[in-house]
Amino acid sequence: MSAITVLLALSPIIWLIVALSILKLPAWQATSVAAIGSFIIAITAFQSDPFIMVTGALEGAALAIWPILLVITAAIFVYNLVVYTKAMETIKTMLSSVTSDTRVLALLLAWGGFGAFMEGMAGFGTAVAIPAAMMVAVGFDPLKSIIACLVANSVPTTFGSIGIPTTTLASLTSLDPSHLGTFISVQLFLLNLIAPFFVVMIIGGGIKALKGVFLVTLLSGLALAVPEIIINAVMGPELSVISASIVIMAVIIGCAKIMPPNDPEYAVKQTGEAPKVSGGEGLVAAMPFILIFVLLLLTSKLFPAINGPLASIKTSVPIYQGPGAKPYTFVWIATPGIMIFIAGIVGGFIQKAKAGEIFGTLGNTVKNLKFTYLTIITVVMTAKLMTYSGMTADIAKAMVAGTGSLYPLFAPIVGALGAFLTGSGTNSNVLFGPLQIAAAQGLDPTNWEDLGFWLAAVNSGAAGIGKMLSPQSIAISIGAVGPALKAYLENHKEVSADEAHKLEHEIEASVIMNTAFKYFIVFIVMHGCISFFGQHFIHQIHAIFF
Repeated sequence: MSAITVLLALSPIIWLIVALSILKLPAWQATSVAAIGSFIIAITAFQSDPFIMVTGALEGAALAIWPILLVITAAIFVYNLVVYTKAMETIKTMLSSVTSDTRVLALLLAWGGFGAFMEGMAGFGTAVAIPAAMMVAVGFDPLKSIIACLVANSVPTTFGSIGIPTTTLASLTSLDPSHLGTFISVQLFLLNLIAPFFVVMIIGGGIKALKGVFLVTLLSGLALAVPEIIINAVMGPELSVISASIVIMAVIIGCAKIMPPNDPEYAVKQTGEAPKVSGGEGLVAAMPFILIFVLLLLTSKLFPAINGPLASIKTSVPIYQGPGAKPYTFVWIATPGIMIFIAGIVGGFIQKAKAGEIFGTLGNTVKNLKFTYLTIITVVMTAKLMTYSGMTADIAKAMVAGTGSLYPLFAPIVGALGAFLTGSGTNSNVLFGPLQIAAAQGLDPTNWEDLGFWLAAVNSGAAGIGKMLSPQSIAISIGAVGPALKAYLENHKEVSADEAHKLEHEIEASVIMNTAFKYFIVFIVMHGCISFFGQHFIHQIHAIFF
């Protein structure tokens, strides 16, 4: 394998780095060129059959549309509908009335109540945008709010959008999604524990902020780390973060009521009495999310009497025509996207929305996601072309040859790079998941399966860390926090012009990226160490959970 061959194999990835980071091209343009370039390189330099490569690209498009784009569309539709019906304001009032301590409130918003739940339900930047905007609306510093949400979002990303990053990776690599999710959650256990501590220290201004809230912070971390492992092992990745987020909320609310912190330094600034929300109003406001949880639970493998018949409604279509080809299966009913759509529509009617308003919201959602559709379709096509032509395998061989047995130490950088470039854990897994499998095969050609699980899991976990610095994540946070800050300043005339200017200057992309970088380094180094040293315990982990 020559250096030129490796360079050609790397060229789609190099192009994405240059196009997104230097040329600042829109993602859909960069990924479209990458897909076209991958096809040309595959049929020329790698001498692949053009017809087979076309069928591989079509299989990638099918995978992107169903189920990836289905889930993304459904999740964003539900969120948009809840905003349209004003139920989001009710939910915000309920959460912010739980505690008067900013540190606990930050845990509730950035880590559990909206952070982990919105990531598990919708993903796609909502887990940063929504809680960060809410935090600014109740008086938090805008830069600290964004950084806290970016750090908090670094660990649940792999199970975001009903587990789509993990289930997509499992589909691409033919790995069992439950086993893969369990490996990921084991690797992330320590990061799940420390992330809420960082959230508190960011909001409170240092380690001193942990005084009086250490226990609730620790329990908040355990409330994600422990349920995540159990749910992945028993049910699979789809509900692991959504379910854990409910545990986190219960833990935080319980601690806030049983042992409320009493430190005036961290008290929420009161601007008037908050409106009261009755139990009935709260139930109606949260109904779409409750229905999502119930429907996904009932149609999961935990209830085979329901899952079995629904899962049998499927169509297998032969798309890819290359060696080892398998028909691609469309599961029409027992798929998360369909359940989310049903929950959103029913929840919308319960919230008194009319049919025209519900489907109008859906239409606007689809319209606003058109470039996202093209981005995801072309990036999945690129991954398929690189895999089926042998480009991914050649890159992996070169990386393994260059790092040798130390490769697992650097494997998280690959996953983080993918998410940094694309702003998506799913896209990172699509781009580099097959590469991690190929790397495992290169490191241990005769018995690579367990190491393949391990490195694929590393890629998925590291993708969340990469999103911390992703230009897309930062842009989304600025887009959400900017209007929230403007509204806050308009309602708080006591804030001086100089202070207002300072707050507005803080939410620039360069400031956010520079501030978040130190947390990125800590997380990526820790994940690299977990990857390298943890590989020696793969068999024990497998024996414990399977």
